[in-house]
Parts: sequence; C-alpha cells; structure tokens
Amino acid sequence: MVISKDPNDILVAYGLGSCLGIGMVDPLRGLSGLLHAVLPERSNSSDQNFSKYVDSGMQGMLEELVKSGADRNRIVLRIAGGANMLTSVDLSRTFDIGTRNIKSAQQTIPKLNLKLSAQDVGGTNGRTVRLYVRDGRMTVRMIGGQERDL
Repeated sequence: MVISKDPNDILVAYGLGSCLGIGMVDPLRGLSGLLHAVLPERSNSSDQNFSKYVDSGMQGMLEELVKSGADRNRIVLRIAGGANMLTSVDLSRTFDIGTRNIKSAQQTIPKLNLKLSAQDVGGTNGRTVRLYVRDGRMTVRMIGGQERDL
C-alpha cells in the first residue's frame, strides 16, 4: 500500500493475477492511494500486515487517506485484478483466490460507505494498474494488451 500527494508520482501494481489493485483518490485534495491486496480477509488479527488483505487493507488505506486530509465522501474508488489464474476446473473451484478477493471487496465497499466508480475484474489474465497522482487517473493493462483508462 502506498499513499501519495506528489503530482509527479505514478503508483503501480505490477502483475496482478488473483490479487486486487485497489485505487482510492480524493481528486480535490490530490491524494491517491494504491493497495495491492493478496488475500480476501485477515482472519488472524495478530498479523500486523493489514495491507496484505482486501478487507483490512481497504479500511487501512481509507483511514490513512483521511488522516492525510482526504474527505471520504469524495473518494473515487476503482478496482482491478482478481483473475482465476488456475485453469484446471478442480483447482479453480478450490483455489480461486481471485473470485474470493473480488467478493471481499464487494462486501467491504458498503461497510466503508464507499461507492465503486469502475472495475476490471475476473477472467484469467493478469493485469498491471497505474494510478496517476497528478490527475487521479487509473489505467489497466492486461498481459499482451493495451493500457486503457479504468
């Protein structure tokens, strides 16, 4: 997880497979945050790395943005990733972390009183996301594809 208000920064999450790239922006304050979440939920409260998980990572990033001066009512939220990288039917039913990460985000968003502005989730291809602090724009690029605005 990284938070920035430096307009020259470009926050990047490379090679999102089943992981989610979660971007939050307060466009008025010029504050941006990008979370690269690996797993759906933090089940062990003693794990201090809250940003590894979708649920606690989203909450923690929102809290950090607000501490830095963001207004939670202006937050623009976008998510990308959550692919099913295992193509075997038996394995994908058991280990489809991507779908579980997406579901965790969908359940966490209303709990945080946020609204999802855009998403590019699911499928079987990895993605890279970039969050441009200068204008709050977030792009996604699938492996072998073109970068496009999200």
